[in-house]
Amino acid sequence: MYHPKMNTFDRKFRKMFEELTAHIEKRYGSLYPLHPVRPPHGTTSSRQSDGLFNIGADFTPGYGSRYGRGYVIDVHMATLEKVPENVRWEIVEEVVRKLNELLPVYFPNRNLEIFSEGTHFKICGDFSLGTV
Repeated sequence: MYHPKMNTFDRKFRKMFEELTAHIEKRYGSLYPLHPVRPPHGTTSSRQSDGLFNIGADFTPGYGSRYGRGYVIDVHMATLEKVPENVRWEIVEEVVRKLNELLPVYFPNRNLEIFSEGTHFKICGDFSLGTV
């Protein structure tokens, strides 16, 4: 069982990523055919389970990272087609641009930023729950 403030944070985080995924689907969702077992965008109750893109973030404690703890952004494309690196990077750059726009909307009282670390992007900053 999680603290209510953590549950609230998680709900906002998921909602932000659903909006992000819808934006990326609208812009790039018709570039490649879906994997044969993947339903079209918007046909399931979870944006992670349908459409060309599954975009999310996984928490990392940040050991060995110069930025510390945060959420590593994961962009997965559900297609059997080979996606050229330049196209993949264009999509990742748009994900980062849109996230930079959405973070202050969903988390206005937190100082959250996106950093590049190697080939990954990571959301870092104030993840505190305040007084618990």
